[in-house]
Amino acid sequence: MIRLTNRQARQFMLLKHGLLGEYKFIGKQGVLDFVRQAGCIQYDPIDVCGKNSELVLQPRVKGFSKGMLGELLYKERSLVDYPDKNLAIISVEDWPYFERYRQAARQHEEQYPEMCALTEQVRAHIQNKGALCSGDFKLDGNFFWRSAIHWSGGNNSSRSVLEQMYSTGELIIHHKKGTRKYYDIAGKYIRASLLNAPEPLSDELEHQKWRVLRRIGSVGLLWNRPSDAWLNIWGLKADERNEVFCQLSNEAKIIAVTVDQMKDMLYCCAEDLPLIEAVLKNPEPKSRCELIAPLDNFMWDRKLINKLFGFDYTWEIYTPINKRKFGYYVLPLLYGENFIGRVEAIVERKTKTLVVKNIWYENAVKQTKKQRAALADCVGRFATFNGCQTISIQR
Repeated sequence: MIRLTNRQARQFMLLKHGLLGEYKFIGKQGVLDFVRQAGCIQYDPIDVCGKNSELVLQPRVKGFSKGMLGELLYKERSLVDYPDKNLAIISVEDWPYFERYRQAARQHEEQYPEMCALTEQVRAHIQNKGALCSGDFKLDGNFFWRSAIHWSGGNNSSRSVLEQMYSTGELIIHHKKGTRKYYDIAGKYIRASLLNAPEPLSDELEHQKWRVLRRIGSVGLLWNRPSDAWLNIWGLKADERNEVFCQLSNEAKIIAVTVDQMKDMLYCCAEDLPLIEAVLKNPEPKSRCELIAPLDNFMWDRKLINKLFGFDYTWEIYTPINKRKFGYYVLPLLYGENFIGRVEAIVERKTKTLVVKNIWYENAVKQTKKQRAALADCVGRFATFNGCQTISIQR
């Protein structure tokens, strides 16, 4: 068991994520390195000032540009869009570990014999025209289908068939245009040794252990209690989670961590012990000011963030306007080892202007000249990341 002060726990998480001190991840290789460390980054199509996956990488990866992620996904194919923690981006090397979900989709499809003819139509369309989105064609035939895996479908829906074929692994997302997804045959882009690999962990408990360990490594510190960090791990209820934590502890793959003034035990991955040891030496890492994505891996367990950082964050995008405390798309603002506030920013693409609509500081924050300079640098980098030439600060 390891004992940390609250500050040491915060430092550990921030250093692991590359959000404190010198940049840990650099350039395109840094994108790959972070995705491999995190297991996945969550994808969301809403683009107010960058999509969530881009916003996750922007504060961590020195020199990051949106084009880097597109190249790794759709040219080099080192990364792939795939459901993990909801729709996400994973390393293509992890493809075999999700074979059980594709198999479940294939078994579900057997309940709908009419699907066979429709998938043949999709294959023919792709053979003749290449990558397709659902708006490019209309299927012949009527059917009603509802996916047991990820999406719901309806009558005569091209989108439903494409998404079912995506669920089975026959198709992958070839590229995206805005919110539209274009699909193509997976075998064209994923090498056969990965595409046709058997499930590496056939036992359900072993699979759950792999995924829980991956999620702990993604966040840095997690507890054995209900959490959004466990989303989309099938069958992981309280009893199963308790067994997973017990076995991972017995196998010394996770280490118990106590934090001063916290009742709940936290856990880190054993491979992070060197970083824990470095933090115990009481370093003074360089402070940075960064904007954090709403669905950032760091923020997956907001109750934990509130306990460690005293920062209460709700993504209010789905909150009715009259009930919002802040705004539609608001990003947490990190300075050094603390969250100092939140920022609402939008990109006006026609004028290439980053508009900072609001900055709300936490009550205890006392603004300093150094902090203001760091914020100005942060906003400047954020504008460059969004291709903006000017910045407008409204409040």
